[in-house]
Amino acid sequence: MIKKIALGLLAASALTVSSFVQADDFKPAIVFDMGGKFDKSFNEAAYNGAEKFKKDTGVDYMEFEVTQVSQREQAAKRMARKDASIVIAMGFAQASAVEKAAKENPDTKFTIIDMVVDLPNVQSIVFREEQGSFLVGIAAAMASKTGKVGFVGGMDIPLIRKFALGYKEGVMYANPNAEVIENMTGTTPAAWNDPTKGGELARSQFDRGADVVFAAAGGTGIGVYQSAADAKKYAIGVDSNQDHLQPGTMLTSMLKRVDVAVYDTFTAAKNGTWEPGIKVLGLKEDGVGFSVDKWNKDILTPEMIAAMDKAKADIISGKIKVTNYMDR
Repeated sequence: MIKKIALGLLAASALTVSSFVQADDFKPAIVFDMGGKFDKSFNEAAYNGAEKFKKDTGVDYMEFEVTQVSQREQAAKRMARKDASIVIAMGFAQASAVEKAAKENPDTKFTIIDMVVDLPNVQSIVFREEQGSFLVGIAAAMASKTGKVGFVGGMDIPLIRKFALGYKEGVMYANPNAEVIENMTGTTPAAWNDPTKGGELARSQFDRGADVVFAAAGGTGIGVYQSAADAKKYAIGVDSNQDHLQPGTMLTSMLKRVDVAVYDTFTAAKNGTWEPGIKVLGLKEDGVGFSVDKWNKDILTPEMIAAMDKAKADIISGKIKVTNYMDR
């Protein structure tokens, strides 16, 4: 009876609670950031990882979707108060919230994705986005007939600059005479969910001669992909495999395996192997990559795939050095 009452109270709160686990006391939780868990990109990749964990283990999880900046800290702390065993916070913008919640709840494990928080009960997972972006830059340059390609970023922050710089280096590696047209959507979190603006930026780049555009912009990318389809140009997806969104004009997607990071984090916490500290996931760790599937098999040529595979091997071996914007 007490457990039923507790569940009823949780369902009525601002937190969306899937349900508690069965006999064991493992209670995973995840806090999605701005843009929503169905952004078809970063947050949705995390959601897919959490859902896979739930399906494979039968263990449900608590979740919350941040829609206002003030909710981040509140959500992290409330998850801890609800006795979450592990709280995953999605996105760099949750760093301050995680730091405060972790200090107040030293017995709760926290994992933050895309930022580093140096505390004994926090695990930080960051990716080498520049490496995956380098590979799809090669594909963009090889697919372009004009020698001009585009990049549409979401919020103008160093993290997105990592994507942009890696992409540009990949483009120039494949075609030193290429031109990269670059635009950011905005300087506030709204830039992650503005497909109208994304579509406008893509169209302006096509008007300037670009015929391939890479979007690293969360939900804003949906507008970019639509504009590419309308103009019969190529687009490149990000984070999740987005090739299916506009079949025939999605050249590939730069995969950032957030789904695997979430799944592995929940699994490690459940199994007692979770550890604090920093995890860096790049090509060597299969943390980033590119998509090859039934949706793009007719446009991503064997030559492009071979070129990307060779560059991947050379990056892993150290033969090719991709600049990390954060290190500049």
